[in-house]
Amino acid sequence: MEITEMVLPRVGEPELLEERRRELPELQRGQALVRVEASGVSFAEQQMRLGKYYAQPAFPFVPGYDLVGVVVALAEGDQHGLCLGQRVAALTLTGGWADHAVLDQADLVPVPAGVDAVAAETVVVNGVTAWRMLHRSADVRSGDTIVVLGAGGGVGSTLVQLAVPAGIRVIGTGSPATHDWLRSVGVLPVDYHEDVATRVRELAPEGVSAVFDHVGGHGIRDSWRMLAPGGTLVSYGTLSTKDEPGDPRLPVLKLVARLTMWNLLPNGRSASFFNLWAGKARHPARFRLQLRADLTSVLESLAAGKIDAQVAGTFPLADAAAALRFAESGGGRGKVVIVPPADSEE
Repeated sequence: MEITEMVLPRVGEPELLEERRRELPELQRGQALVRVEASGVSFAEQQMRLGKYYAQPAFPFVPGYDLVGVVVALAEGDQHGLCLGQRVAALTLTGGWADHAVLDQADLVPVPAGVDAVAAETVVVNGVTAWRMLHRSADVRSGDTIVVLGAGGGVGSTLVQLAVPAGIRVIGTGSPATHDWLRSVGVLPVDYHEDVATRVRELAPEGVSAVFDHVGGHGIRDSWRMLAPGGTLVSYGTLSTKDEPGDPRLPVLKLVARLTMWNLLPNGRSASFFNLWAGKARHPARFRLQLRADLTSVLESLAAGKIDAQVAGTFPLADAAAALRFAESGGGRGKVVIVPPADSEE
């Protein structure tokens, strides 16, 4: 059996992606073969194609930070309650843009019955990121006010849907095209073209309990100033510096240094840089248990209708370059999803 993958051979434009086929490797103990039904396009892939991701994979590689698919083979070992034909989700970092993937069984999280693959895909990395930032990184409670930058994006659109039902007042930035949807889910929209800090101060004169910032760069100062005493800034990206030349780790290191310095100030506010993979190397078993628990919670919220899948667009696997280009253009609201052909050989 052969696997079809989209391979990025070197730094360059999305159109460099090549469709390649290779023989399926033999499953090792504790592994599973998953027929991929959906993978996503995240900001990570946009950085990776430029060689700018903090944990940049070596070229050539298969992009795809997460996936949803069906288990079609299980090797011997602890099967974690898995069975053939079961729909599962996984965080992969790379390798998702393929029609099949070989993964560790311990990394597979069952998708609740009735949740389709594309919907589930929208809340894998986005959902876990939003869930952890809201419930683990920031001490936010019912009645608090928060600011979510990019509230119509993949992570932002999930985060606001988790926050509003919890009784949290949400101010969300986005383009005017997203404002009707933001209002429909209970968010106070702010046009990101405006002076966001000034507008937030008008809506929350005493400051806010938390700001979730994926932009970084110089604007991080405004996010810090929006906080009330005791508030928390959660930074989780460096969108504004993605095109800066030089070492891709430098903007992140500068940002972390700034946040660390702010934490030393005697004003009761705190700042942190969210890293989804933090703790994996030191405590892999604990990391997997928490990740499975958090992703399960998000998927159950999706199944229960507490959050809605936000699909910016779907593209066939063969058109992965177009999917990446569309995501980079800022087109649509939510997650761009790549869908392999349904009749892939098993």
